[in-house]
Amino acid sequence: MSKIAIIGAGAAGLIAAITAKKDNDSLEIDLFDINNAIGKKILASGNGRCNISNINATINNYIGENPTFVSYALKQFDFNSFKKFSKSLGLLLDIKEDGKVYPLSNEAKSVTTLLQSKLENLGLNFIGDTKIVNIKKEEGKFSLFSEENEFKAYDKVLISSGLAAAPQLNSTEIGLDLASSFGHSFNMTYPSLVGLQTDFEHKTRLQGVKKESLVTLYIDGQKEKEIEGDVLFTKYGVSGFAILDISQYAVYPMALYQDVQIAINLFPKQNRNEVLGMIESLVKSLPNEKLENILSGIVSNKLVPVIIDMIKVDKDIKAKDINAKHIRAIVNTLINLRMKVIDTQGFKHAEASGGGVRTDEVDEKTFESKKCEGLYLAGEVLDIVGNRGGYNLQFAWASGYLAGKSLAKGK
Repeated sequence: MSKIAIIGAGAAGLIAAITAKKDNDSLEIDLFDINNAIGKKILASGNGRCNISNINATINNYIGENPTFVSYALKQFDFNSFKKFSKSLGLLLDIKEDGKVYPLSNEAKSVTTLLQSKLENLGLNFIGDTKIVNIKKEEGKFSLFSEENEFKAYDKVLISSGLAAAPQLNSTEIGLDLASSFGHSFNMTYPSLVGLQTDFEHKTRLQGVKKESLVTLYIDGQKEKEIEGDVLFTKYGVSGFAILDISQYAVYPMALYQDVQIAINLFPKQNRNEVLGMIESLVKSLPNEKLENILSGIVSNKLVPVIIDMIKVDKDIKAKDINAKHIRAIVNTLINLRMKVIDTQGFKHAEASGGGVRTDEVDEKTFESKKCEGLYLAGEVLDIVGNRGGYNLQFAWASGYLAGKSLAKGK
């Protein structure tokens, strides 16, 4: 009987354990996790609703040193495969128009409950409250060490313990240490899908303002990316879906000390001339109205005094006293609100982690280490991070599935 150890009971580890046992019932599988229950990150995903997958996942939805690494896994375990796996658990899915997938129950708890039931029905051994801090291989067998115990005689080991995003859920980067002990190298990790801190001097005044916008990212002055979506102004800078999405392209350059700036266009559906015409028309038709009252008809009341301060006019100025230069300055503020990104909200507030074990050191079909026979790596511990919208979980399922197929095979 072969003995398997899986470190990390998240999406990748869970599907690997279930797949391996279903393919080879003779396996003895121990599933370790630092928490006392499975799937803590699954429970937290999608604000408790669990955005469990996305029907549109392709290599274009992933970032890393080599994003094409995900291609084979996504083809072998596509959404239809995931749907079939979910049905085998008794989990029905709700597919949204934008491709996001949720459990039909609309509760993440349904996912972990059914996964837990499957583990128990298959006779898999879950060992919770256990942090594996070291792995050794001697004479073809692996030994795992926690801070208190030793677990011996494993034929294969899967590291699927994720990275440091959401440390409040006991997330750590121990997987990198374990992989490194077998000769693996890794790329710098960083928080992804995270709010951005800025140097914008008026940020505290705008706290709570939310607006559908077009966000443009500039790296060392060069346009890098544009993303449209909601922007939420906060006391530290900016958040919202557009910011979370663009953070994936902003954080790594910032770690390399490049100049990272964003420009926010608060009127993404109109071009510059249309916004200019709108302001000019209002000023012309309401000559005796205060500028602040005119602006309050088109933007948040919190934004009005900020605009007035930025264009350097008196707060009581009337429309008839506004000149063309003032109007151009107003327009520029509305469609090109520039600010420097100085930091992120960190791993605690990040939905995912970028960086990780280099993928050229892992077989893309089996997820076996190229450094150590019998060692496997899957999920977030690898240098692959997906876009927001269920893509990270889809890669976790796909990579864990292929790792599970490999774990089930004899030496």
